[in-house]
Amino acid sequence: MNEEKHATPVSIPEAPSPEERQWAMLAHLTILLNLVTLIGGPLAALVIFVVYRERSRYVAFHALQALVFQLVTWLGVGALAVFMTLVVSVLAMFIIGFFLLPLLCFLALIPLASLVYGVMAAVACSRGEDFRYWLIGDWIAMTFNGTGRGAAV
Repeated sequence: MNEEKHATPVSIPEAPSPEERQWAMLAHLTILLNLVTLIGGPLAALVIFVVYRERSRYVAFHALQALVFQLVTWLGVGALAVFMTLVVSVLAMFIIGFFLLPLLCFLALIPLASLVYGVMAAVACSRGEDFRYWLIGDWIAMTFNGTGRGAAV
């Protein structure tokens, strides 16, 4: 009873088309809108996600990544920086706040560093490469695929 075990064919993801690469790049570049508006970047990434959700998994994945990344770095860290500014201001009256100034400066630089990271993601997408933000990319891939693994989108 020798049964041959046939390997199931593995689907190889197709390379993204030039249009898909362009829209994925634009989704990551929406972070630049945050320089002018507070919430424009995440809204633009959300619009790209909604439009391409059914049309292109590649574009939808990168738009969703850009959306979550911007919400975390701009709104989350920005709110934390505002809170820390208030705490440091109050504690500065007691000299303790001056020791927290380096932390406050670091928090203020995170949104600016995220601009560079977003541009790096856009460049990678323009080349058709798979780019995943640190921590966020794999989580989005697991959520997007509905699996427990960060499989390729």
